[in-house]
Amino acid sequence: MSEHRRKPPQPEGGGRAAARRARSGNTGRRATPRGSAPSSSAHGSAGVEPPSHGGGRAEARRAAQRGSGGRRRAAPAAGQGGGRRGGPPAKKRFIDYPRAGKVGVGRWLPSWKLVTGLFVAFIGGLMGIAGIAYAMVEVPDEALSARAQNNVYYWSDGSQMVATGGESQRNRQIVPLDQIDKSMQYAVISAENKSFETDSGVDPMGIGRALFNMAKGGQTQGGSTITQQYVKNAVLDDQEQTLSRKFKELFISIKVGTTKSKDEIMAGYLNTAYYGRGAYGIQAASRAYFDKDAVDLNASESALLAAVLKGATYYDPAGVASDNPAKTTKEANTLRATERWSWILDEEVKDGHLSKSERDKYTDLPKTEPPRANSALGGQVGYLVELANSWVTSHSEDTGITLNKLNQGGYRIYTTFKKDRVKELEKSVSKVYNANIDPKKRPKTDSHVQFGGASVNANTGAIEAIYGGTDALKHWMNNADVTGAQVGSTFKPFVLAAAMQHGVRDPKLGANQGDSTRRPVSQMSIFSAKNKLKIKNYDGSIWTDKNGDQWLQSNDGDESYHSDDNYRITLREAMQHSVNSAFVQLGMDVGLDKVKDAAIKAGIQDGSNIFASNNYPSFSLGTSSPSAIRMAGAYATFANEGEQNDPYSVTKVESAKGTLFQHKKKSKSAFPKPVADNVTDVLKNVVEKGTGTSAKIPGRDVAGKTGTTDGNKSAWFVGYTPQVSTAIAMFRFDDNAKNKQREFEKMYGTGNQTSIHGASFPAEIWKDYMTLALKDAPTENFPKPEKIGEVVETVDAPPSPSTKPSESPSESPSKSPSQSPSSEAPPSPSTTESENTCAPLDFNCQHGGDDEGPGGGDDQGGDNQGPGQTSGPPSPSLPGEGDPGGDGENGDNGWFKP
Repeated sequence: MSEHRRKPPQPEGGGRAAARRARSGNTGRRATPRGSAPSSSAHGSAGVEPPSHGGGRAEARRAAQRGSGGRRRAAPAAGQGGGRRGGPPAKKRFIDYPRAGKVGVGRWLPSWKLVTGLFVAFIGGLMGIAGIAYAMVEVPDEALSARAQNNVYYWSDGSQMVATGGESQRNRQIVPLDQIDKSMQYAVISAENKSFETDSGVDPMGIGRALFNMAKGGQTQGGSTITQQYVKNAVLDDQEQTLSRKFKELFISIKVGTTKSKDEIMAGYLNTAYYGRGAYGIQAASRAYFDKDAVDLNASESALLAAVLKGATYYDPAGVASDNPAKTTKEANTLRATERWSWILDEEVKDGHLSKSERDKYTDLPKTEPPRANSALGGQVGYLVELANSWVTSHSEDTGITLNKLNQGGYRIYTTFKKDRVKELEKSVSKVYNANIDPKKRPKTDSHVQFGGASVNANTGAIEAIYGGTDALKHWMNNADVTGAQVGSTFKPFVLAAAMQHGVRDPKLGANQGDSTRRPVSQMSIFSAKNKLKIKNYDGSIWTDKNGDQWLQSNDGDESYHSDDNYRITLREAMQHSVNSAFVQLGMDVGLDKVKDAAIKAGIQDGSNIFASNNYPSFSLGTSSPSAIRMAGAYATFANEGEQNDPYSVTKVESAKGTLFQHKKKSKSAFPKPVADNVTDVLKNVVEKGTGTSAKIPGRDVAGKTGTTDGNKSAWFVGYTPQVSTAIAMFRFDDNAKNKQREFEKMYGTGNQTSIHGASFPAEIWKDYMTLALKDAPTENFPKPEKIGEVVETVDAPPSPSTKPSESPSESPSKSPSQSPSSEAPPSPSTTESENTCAPLDFNCQHGGDDEGPGGGDDQGGDNQGPGQTSGPPSPSLPGEGDPGGDGENGDNGWFKP
């Protein structure tokens, strides 16, 4: 073979083996011992490199590249921990994460062993914590609230008025389980906690089931067990919905469930739960709703009481006064209660607690007793507590107390009520009633007579006394806080205040005018006192309604004043004699929007159930119906020289946590001092020389105004001294709520009087009370008013000697109202009473009109007949039946002329 075809010498261990050795880091050559010289090769002469065994490191790298195709480097071989073969293994990690030996995403995906281990550790940790918590938690004694907490009310001097619940206890009587009918126990189990007999105090499945049913929108069984609810009601004082409290409740419930018997838990729950109507515990609830003992309940009655446990505010069939009255009416509550009552009975059948045949007997909601007030709340105390409660809950943004919280009790409520003045006001009303009203002797005229009154501190707005009715346990409506009775001529001072502050409008300019273009009036401004005055707009055009009918305003007893002087009368004298025509025209000249605004600034609350429509001229004559409290508060603004303070009845509220509320005076400037002082001066003249002379108190400055409404259906006197403002109302209204046709009744002949008006019984009560209330108070005088405004003159008619002015105008109506109006008056209206049968206190249905001559009677604005409160415009043919109303000191009031 030729030399050039001979194969070159191959290194030992070449080829694939060499590549493997190269990849494994073995060159195929043994290491030379340290310190030894390499031996010479037998194959080569001196100076020639002997052939390498394994090819050396370069050859190994080339072999490795050939073995991998020459495209990529072989992955480094590593043993455990990434060490080289033959090297020491790497130390194992306790948690192999990120995972060794994995590349890419696989390094970050935990193994199933790791996941399982962590889960077991987590559950074990939770169990350990729960075990420690369970071992450490102690079941506290029953909370104070479970031992009959109540609300305590105090007079203004700090002495106790009453503790609701009687004897400083809640309305609760603890009874053993064997004195509670089994049907009640079954009802709450089926409604609240089906697993009660078997659970350990908590029921996770029940919570899930409640959430599922809530999601479906159906009837729900509570997520909390009966044990949890018992713990919440009887053990935990803290009722706040915090996470820590929830965990505390959970562990205590578990411990209670394992340390107390089911009978103890059931009895504790039924005796501590709140059922509404002030009833805590099943015995009190059974008495409150069915007037029987708990042991005598049947399955139907028990199901209703179990339904009420969901929330008495929304499930008491009698309806509840609440923060949202539209949702807690009798009708709405009855519907909700019926649905849940029926559902509970059906659930009892499913659970085997009630037979189907027994269930079929109960088709209608069981009849309940009407709610009854606590006997400790009789007389005026019940009205005082109701008023204080109403104030506290209506100012929840300040007090932090909602109706539900208040019902839970535990509050000390300090009121503004003066014990001696409350007794004096009640005594004054009873004195007049007993001396003059005899429903047995005169049932047609003296039945259903009612009074309402309120006395307010003129400087602070504190309500010092009220008269709400004969007895809070017999007469439910608080006549001091709401009457629905129109106020008549007592509204006129707001017309005068608006005219003095803003002035009458310029007849040459548009209707909406700023004060700069108006003419402020003085009390000596001249207006027309003509009877049957044709009312004009501010620009001199004749006022007409949308049908084109004119307005003719009548006066007291169809009287015109000063006919020999073009009927000219000053506003001071017009207020003195309560001349309607002058104040109706004044209101039109100022603007009825300004009149309403003045009343609101003085302290009358805005609202459609209080103010009549101000689209008709008679608005100025008191067709609105504020409460006695608000009228007293509004007049107090004049007494306080224009500074307004909202009437209030609570000075401080405390609980176990400390003081929750402290009243702070918040005065607002309603009128400039000169305006308020001038109004006071005019009203002082009314008491000294006008219709209010029967309210004079010798030696004291008194200002006030009388008022009587259309058809003689209500009468008022509102007056004040520099210290106190008091309002007294009188009306006739049937107390029987079942009488759906009831409405204010006329008072002609009441008290054996021809008619009732503000100067009679109301003024008599006012004087008697104020004399007693101020007997120890220092004598104070009203400030002398400074002259304001200008003498504005408006004359409507030419002189006419046909009517002689009355030298001493009486507030009582003429015995025979004129049936023959002057030539410019329309025909005499029918005396048929309006067929509108709306209940007088139904503010969404108040109607207009009355009989008693064209437009009404004395000092009057119509009983529930304020303009704009009817469904249509007033009828020209029946001017007394519809919108016109009006107020005339015993006159025919306003009526339309077609």
